Amino acid sequence: LYSARKEALIRPLLDRFTEETGIEVKLVTGKADALLQRLKSEGINSPADLLVTVDAGNLHRAKAAGLTQPVISETLASAVPEPYRAPAGHWVGLSLRARPILYVKDRVDPASLSTYEALSDEAFKGRICIRSSSNVYNQSLVASMIAANGEAATEAWAEGLVKNLARPPRGGDRDQIRAAAAGECDIAVANTYYLAGMLKSGDADQLAAAESMAVFWPNQPGQGDGRGAHVNVSGAALTQSARNKEAAIQLMEYLVRPESQAWYAEVNGEYPVREGVAVSPVLENWGTFEADALNLERLGELNGDAVRLMDRAGWR
Repeated sequence: LYSARKEALIRPLLDRFTEETGIEVKLVTGKADALLQRLKSEGINSPADLLVTVDAGNLHRAKAAGLTQPVISETLASAVPEPYRAPAGHWVGLSLRARPILYVKDRVDPASLSTYEALSDEAFKGRICIRSSSNVYNQSLVASMIAANGEAATEAWAEGLVKNLARPPRGGDRDQIRAAAAGECDIAVANTYYLAGMLKSGDADQLAAAESMAVFWPNQPGQGDGRGAHVNVSGAALTQSARNKEAAIQLMEYLVRPESQAWYAEVNGEYPVREGVAVSPVLENWGTFEADALNLERLGELNGDAVRLMDRAGWR
């Protein structure tokens, strides 16, 4: 198993799988891009049977490079909603990652917030923190907006967003949250699991920064087109080189069981991809939300368009 998830975030589940089935899982962890390059270099001789990585954009890249093969599984099809798996079966989501608007509680009235599109309004000039355009999470957000609004409208939005940035993009999502808490900006766009991780970190500075923030779910019914908040997945794909195909599919099916979903989501601070599984208390405090129903394969298909658009808009 090649995994872009850190060992601590997946190993306990793999150990439980081995205990139940007797199937040993050899785990190799690394950065998403490095694992994709490794699979390309190894080709059909790769020892990897399964790839676990983050973001539908990365899963699509693996598929487009011919590194994956389709999986036909009634278990996966019934457990994972259609938007969170590739139509041809080349990958399946394991956990759901939401990317809403985070705001500083004592400086922003949530009634002033509505949609992603509204972040380009003059009212938010100099008030927004977001990481760079090289980040696949932002590329996927822009891809979702292209799917919803078309390329021209999305480019105009990106130009407006860039004008509203409080500072040049730098750092990761936690850095955007810290900057907002420190007064550099009022609003951050970030994945919620980073906020959850800061709240559970045990670090006083991270905790204080996270506690100063609140979550706003954009594009809900009654807000703009009401298509729902942007979401993404961490997911799994069967490699083209898989020599232990049946065992790998068995592991994929194990990872979408309700008990696996509950543990995985709790430890990662993410949402279960399977419906009907309870979320952690931290996530429950942020309330329920409608998610964009776009099939996430489109995020990968539109990735190139999104990257070029962001570059034209001056998003660095």
